[in-house]
Amino acid sequence: MSDILEADSITKRFGLNAILTDVYLKCETGDIFGLLGRNGSGKSTLLKILFGTLQADNKFIRLNGKVYDNLYTLINSVCYLPQDSFLPKHLTIGKTTHLYLGRDRMSAFFDDEILSSLADSKISSLSGGELRYLEIKLLLNTNSKFVLLDEPFNGTSPLMADSIKKMLLAASSTRGIVLTDHDFRNVLDVSNKCCLMFDGGLKTIKDQTELVKWGYVSEFML
Repeated sequence: MSDILEADSITKRFGLNAILTDVYLKCETGDIFGLLGRNGSGKSTLLKILFGTLQADNKFIRLNGKVYDNLYTLINSVCYLPQDSFLPKHLTIGKTTHLYLGRDRMSAFFDDEILSSLADSKISSLSGGELRYLEIKLLLNTNSKFVLLDEPFNGTSPLMADSIKKMLLAASSTRGIVLTDHDFRNVLDVSNKCCLMFDGGLKTIKDQTELVKWGYVSEFML
């Protein structure tokens, strides 16, 4: 039976600026929900409200039909990748992985072409792409039913981006994923549902031509 995350009637203003006016979003385990939109359209704001670290002016957040105020307080419910790194830079990758996943899962975690030689490296020594890759893999290996990813492909090389997409597709078999990224092609590559943040709400995107219709991209970009 699928788990269901719903956000309904979400509104948020910053001063006189209405960022979210009436947002509804539904993600089930098995979904990769792509969230597109221009800078300042409210994508990051919506993810923070879903997670519970930013208060909305109005919201109904439901997990399996039950309303919650802050999902991050529930064990194994939702985890969140912010745009800025959240890992302690003074620790090694091995120590960080141990803290997140436990010793029993470390061997399988480091059976990885990108991370296999980095276990003894400090977080502070990683490139931006390596750090992003590590953060995403850690979150996808938690027991959270839903994973919220803000700009997961930021700073990653094409090879890393391909590896991340493979991880997302594999993880979606047991959880729901909501992701946003400036590279709409990466989002479309993995998403089975996609919406565009537009004028404070969400527009369902059924094919790439609708991104042109709503003025998000020009025809020559497709």
